[in-house]
Amino acid sequence: MINQVGQIMLYVNNQDETLRFWTEKAGFVVVSEEDNGQGMRWIEIAPTKDAATSIILHNKELIAKMEPELNLGTPSLMFFTENLDQLYKDFLEKEVTVGEMVNMPSGKVFNFADNEGNYFAVMEKK
Repeated sequence: MINQVGQIMLYVNNQDETLRFWTEKAGFVVVSEEDNGQGMRWIEIAPTKDAATSIILHNKELIAKMEPELNLGTPSLMFFTENLDQLYKDFLEKEVTVGEMVNMPSGKVFNFADNEGNYFAVMEKK
C-alpha cells in the first residue's frame, strides 16, 4: 500500500538555471546532488531539508535518449504556503512570472512560472 508521495521527477533543459530558480527565488534547499560521472546528474530539492516530498531535477535531453517512451511533460503541482500574500509579493520582487490571485472554494491561489516557463500553483493553507 502506498502511504506517501516521496519524490517528483521534474525534467528540465538546464539543471543549473532551474536549481538557481528553485533555491534563490522559491526558497527551496538542496537535499542531495548526485553525479554518476557518466553524464547522469540529479539534484534533489525540497522546501525544507526534512520535507516529506522532494523534487528531483533531471536532465530532460539525457532522459529522453535513455527512455524515449517516458513522458517528460511537466507535472501539475500544487504547493501550499501559510502566507500567500507575502509569497506573491516576494515572487514579484524577485521577478518571478505570477498569475492573478484567485479565490477558490478551498482558498486563495495563484500560479507562477519557473525559469523554463513551467507553471505551478500555490495555495494558502493555514
